Amino acid sequence: MDQPDWIALAVFVGLNLATASSGSVFKPGAWYAGLSKPSWTPPNLAFPIVWSLLFAMNAAAGWLVWEAVGTTSPLAFGLYVGSLMLNAGWSWLFFGRRRMDLALVNVALLWLSLVAIIAVFWGLRPLAALLLIPYLTWVTIASALNLRMLQLNRVTQPN
Repeated sequence: MDQPDWIALAVFVGLNLATASSGSVFKPGAWYAGLSKPSWTPPNLAFPIVWSLLFAMNAAAGWLVWEAVGTTSPLAFGLYVGSLMLNAGWSWLFFGRRRMDLALVNVALLWLSLVAIIAVFWGLRPLAALLLIPYLTWVTIASALNLRMLQLNRVTQPN
């Protein structure tokens, strides 16, 4: 790998680390602990482990597409950066603002963006698209969890 390859990889890792940091800034805390949750809610320990793996795979996917096409696919990288912004926004809405309703809209948009990214990446570098399937799966679970928690905790939504 030559110098520019390492730089591109570092950029993708950095973008994903920056997005992941939103989970550190907007922590679940006592509010989340007090919410009613469905019985199928993953254990708290699962979240940082799964998200770490997903962000690593997301960085690898972005880098693989970059290596394949460079700057010739602004759509691919626009969707990619947009999905990172949506991901970070979910933590702010759900934990920071305690708006499960708006977080649900946000996670639905994230889900749609991931479907679009997978479709675009498939045409550019199929392996990159495959690396995003676990991310899409987890966001599907997160969407269902967000919806169910909203249903179970309607009275705890802020005005």
